Amino acid sequence: MAKGLDEIDIKILKHLQEDGRSQRNKLADIVHLSVPSVSERMRKLEDKELIQEYRAILDSKKFKFDITAFVFVEVDGSDNYSKFVDKACSEPEILECHSITGDGSHILKIRTENTASFEKLLSRLQSWNGVSKSRSNVVLSSFKETTTLPIEKTFDPK
Repeated sequence: MAKGLDEIDIKILKHLQEDGRSQRNKLADIVHLSVPSVSERMRKLEDKELIQEYRAILDSKKFKFDITAFVFVEVDGSDNYSKFVDKACSEPEILECHSITGDGSHILKIRTENTASFEKLLSRLQSWNGVSKSRSNVVLSSFKETTTLPIEKTFDPK
């Protein structure tokens, strides 16, 4: 739990996760504070980097990104590690890049237009220095995707 938060901060954060476009006056009504008080709390949450950014989440299918895949990648040696991460982060179709334990050294979340574009991306990825192996899992259906954290579970008012 982040230090210095109270129940009101948790309510603000919880609501912003559900609706990042919430007007400050609506938040003020929810937490029973004035708009300037809510604004000040939000500024402090931003200063503490508890709120990293505000953004719209787009429907990938409506933008013709029909393929979602998770790719497990094995990168040989620490010399290639940071170069791999830099390349992965510069690819617009790679939405997430995580260092992992288990099968491989990294897992990538990819969204691309079709199987042909996915194949081209995999070919590029497999040609990067240090990439010794990759294994792909293509998503057939998604039932839950969220960025919302259950922060109320971590709150202890004591």
